[in-house]
Amino acid sequence: MNSLIARSGLFDDFFKDVAPGFFVKPLHGDPLPSPAQIRIDVKEAADAYTVQAEIPGVTKEDIHVVIDGPVVTLRAEVKQQDSQTQDEKVLRTERYYGSVARSFQLASDIDSDKAKARYENGVLTLTLPKKASLAGQRLQID
Repeated sequence: MNSLIARSGLFDDFFKDVAPGFFVKPLHGDPLPSPAQIRIDVKEAADAYTVQAEIPGVTKEDIHVVIDGPVVTLRAEVKQQDSQTQDEKVLRTERYYGSVARSFQLASDIDSDKAKARYENGVLTLTLPKKASLAGQRLQID
């Protein structure tokens, strides 16, 4: 069997075992999370979609939801909060500043006037009612 080990994980484990805490080098600002790191669950009912998105560590004021027909775009502004006193120095921080966004398309257009959003405990819950479809109406022939 082949075992794949990530290069960074291999070195991190090696240095952690050899001398834990000694080989920590200063680093500020790891890369931003990829759009795929906004994890979503989408459920469909007859009249609406329910979307739950994990967006931890941001305030609800920094989350933006845009609905354009069947396309939903989630965007979050992630802000790093650095604080340092005179008696300490930062060795490593994995917090960052920037934005992350994810778009996805649903099968039906969304009635954006009736859509609702709630953010609680790092989870954004969207209730997205489907737009009434005029498809299937019979046309009167004159």
